[in-house]
Amino acid sequence: MWRLAEAAQAQNWYVKGLQTRLAEIERRIETACLTAGRHRSEVQLVAVTKTVPLEVIKAAYDLGLRHFGESRLQEARPKIEALPDDIVWHFVGRLQSNKAKAVAETFAVVHTFEKGSQLVETAKSGRVINGLVEVNIANEQQKAGVLPEALDKFVSELSNYPQVRFRGLMTIGPLVSEAGLNRPVFKELARLGKELGTEWLSMGMSGDFDVAIQEGATHVRIGTALFGERA
Repeated sequence: MWRLAEAAQAQNWYVKGLQTRLAEIERRIETACLTAGRHRSEVQLVAVTKTVPLEVIKAAYDLGLRHFGESRLQEARPKIEALPDDIVWHFVGRLQSNKAKAVAETFAVVHTFEKGSQLVETAKSGRVINGLVEVNIANEQQKAGVLPEALDKFVSELSNYPQVRFRGLMTIGPLVSEAGLNRPVFKELARLGKELGTEWLSMGMSGDFDVAIQEGATHVRIGTALFGERA
């Protein structure tokens, strides 16, 4: 009995901490929107739940979050099956072509298209999903993504696959000492998105989402700032 009470107390403590962190993130989003002359409704918070336990995701759901991001199909599937149907699931990890069909069958949004082989396999799912093209703005060799100079060609190729509703662009900023150093990266993605006439810009994570919003992000992918450091 004592152990059950202790566990319940620990759970309550964590949920209060989660609520506090979410409130702080919301405050920062509001401030960034105000700075940029934007409305809060223009920015979608995607809570990234890689390695986050099911009960913690449920607590975040109970706090009002409805958009969650996962980067591994195998880890995501049991969570998706166990959680309410009104959640919008975003795939934000590197998309392996041999898993693209299964990812398309499981997620509503895929942020990381970069290869024709991914599109071919995605089309086999028979579902229409929202897709973003990952752009490697900083040309970092260790990262995935289409290089800016190859973007037009890839977007043209994507138009041959009606199963992928092209919604916009995504990027991951370099690891920097201060968020402002990624501003040129976000500015460039916004410029490319404007040229293409896209609706969505998925950019900004826990360390730099304020700057990304100021530069036009419509989707920010936040994990650590919300759930704490991963084990």
